[in-house]
Amino acid sequence: MTAILEVDDDVRPSATDGEIAAINLESARCRAWTRFAQDPRHQGVAEEIVEEERIVAEFLGDLDAFDRLEALASQFARVDDSFRTALVDAEVASTAHRFDDARRHLAGAAQMGGPSETIARYSLTVDQACGVDLEAVLAARQRIAASSGRPDDLVPLGAVLADLERFTEADVVYRQAFSSYDGISPWPPAYVCFQLGMLWGEFAPEPNPSVAALWYRRAIAYVPGYVRARVHLAELYASQDQTGEAETLLLPVLSSRYPEVRWRLADVLIAQGRFEEAERQLDAARSGFEKLLERHLLAFADHAAEFYAGSGNDCRRALTLARANVANRQTRRAIKQADAIAARCR
Repeated sequence: MTAILEVDDDVRPSATDGEIAAINLESARCRAWTRFAQDPRHQGVAEEIVEEERIVAEFLGDLDAFDRLEALASQFARVDDSFRTALVDAEVASTAHRFDDARRHLAGAAQMGGPSETIARYSLTVDQACGVDLEAVLAARQRIAASSGRPDDLVPLGAVLADLERFTEADVVYRQAFSSYDGISPWPPAYVCFQLGMLWGEFAPEPNPSVAALWYRRAIAYVPGYVRARVHLAELYASQDQTGEAETLLLPVLSSRYPEVRWRLADVLIAQGRFEEAERQLDAARSGFEKLLERHLLAFADHAAEFYAGSGNDCRRALTLARANVANRQTRRAIKQADAIAARCR
């Protein structure tokens, strides 16, 4: 199993400048919320808000989006009793990793006559996120991707291959999604680059830091404010004693709500002997995780478990969170994390 190092710049998709795209996204998000306030039942506006809030959370570290999505679902349910409400509820629940709730809402959407194809697509996503019958999920993803050939369908196929630990195949599929993208939005190609970075930096049993760093840098080139990509690239740099480069990556996104930024910055500061500054950042990271866990436990249990198992220095807290994550979704990675933390806590 080896990563494919070569990357052909000739097939690198072009896209709108990432900083401009972020400004445009914020404007579109605000307009959508205004339309929703004027007429919550307006066709497509609630669904548009869900998509835009998910993007600002995933890419820009605006984790207040989780609270806004909960508010959206609550407000929409008060004025609409159609299958649209059930589907919005399902998406919001799935985003927060409340997968049992998502399944219940999808069942409700089906009972209310919701579109079977849409419900099946959402159900497949939930099954994949929970590690349920991944071979069946793989077969379905292969059929869908073969039929459409669209990057939107190739990315989840690559993800399930990674979940099944078929990393070289996942690499090929992700690269196909990347090279075949012909849109102008920077979000999709940045996301594929990030997944490739994760594949070879985090998931593969024999990580390839050079390949992972290449893809993380690509993700940041598409979206300079991509918080998670900056965090993971900074972690790679720090592991190679490039602490100055790691700090430079993290400082521009220090204002985000993503507590891992402060966690990784603390690790960098410790490596540089700046212990008082590091302690302040660790306190901020701990506080940030606890605030998120209080409101959205299942969405952040795995990341918080990793923090407390490491720099957060609370093994029992880490194990409790890791076990909560496994109870919610019995994926291979979740189980491995819980087992590793349990072994550390003995």
